[in-house]
Amino acid sequence: MAKSQYQGYCELTPTKLVQEKFGDINIYAQNSKSLLTKATGFIAAYDFTLNPYRGCQYGCSYCYAAAFSPNTKMRLDWGKWVIFKENASLILEKELESWYRKNPKQSPKIYMSSVTDPYQPLESKYQLTRNLLGVMLDFYPTPTLVIQTRSPIITRDIDYLQRFQRLRINMSIPTGSELVRRDFEPRSPSIKARFNALKKIKQNIDQFKGFIPKISVTITALLPTLPDEEDIFIEQLRFADRIVIQDFHPSQNNSLVASTRQEAEEIKRKYAWWYENEKVSYITFKQKLVSRLPEQEIKEGKDGFGYE
Repeated sequence: MAKSQYQGYCELTPTKLVQEKFGDINIYAQNSKSLLTKATGFIAAYDFTLNPYRGCQYGCSYCYAAAFSPNTKMRLDWGKWVIFKENASLILEKELESWYRKNPKQSPKIYMSSVTDPYQPLESKYQLTRNLLGVMLDFYPTPTLVIQTRSPIITRDIDYLQRFQRLRINMSIPTGSELVRRDFEPRSPSIKARFNALKKIKQNIDQFKGFIPKISVTITALLPTLPDEEDIFIEQLRFADRIVIQDFHPSQNNSLVASTRQEAEEIKRKYAWWYENEKVSYITFKQKLVSRLPEQEIKEGKDGFGYE
């Protein structure tokens, strides 16, 4: 089957036209044949990954997911296009029906999402993620679900989130310094907004009316925090039950390999005081977490991304 040709990113006549502009982002609509993808590698502990969107408005400089763009031009323009899967709810319902027919007493373990943010700004309009949560809640037992995001929009769905008996929310907060965040991920929400979102979730779920989700802060990839802000950052992590740290993916030129983008490698030069001895910086920060947060679970890399 011929590959889709996206308007603005192809030499031939496009088969996928820009449906709308969301700010400076090209938005495309596309039907999917499947929504649940067999989980492998880093998140092999799950049965499936679930990505409501392809591409991500946040376009973080270091994001490995750019490697899985439809073509080279779109990879280079990561953050400037998003494909939304307009039939997502219908497909998920069919796939879950198939799962439960084969496994009537066992819920699937789902990681949402592995190569996009399910709560990127576009979600506020299209509500794909909210609709998918609604589909999952129609099944019993409900899926074991991990939501990976950096977006405060997740608080909109507290009414749905509290109905999942087994839910972990992974909030990505890779640095405690706004200056660093603006350099590496200028389109993303502020650090304060992310912490406030987690606090709102904790404060607004009554244990007598719903299930309290597990909360992780994923400091992945670990970015520098300015020395005079480090103590405050570590203190803010205290309310999470798990903290996950991980260094950058190796940089590779292969377009289908998860790796750190060249854009981030160039930004790293600005923080030579950290990156000139990156391994020592990483170990030192980890040791501070372990010593100052003895009641929190500190995990590294793959070990930190399971539900349990």
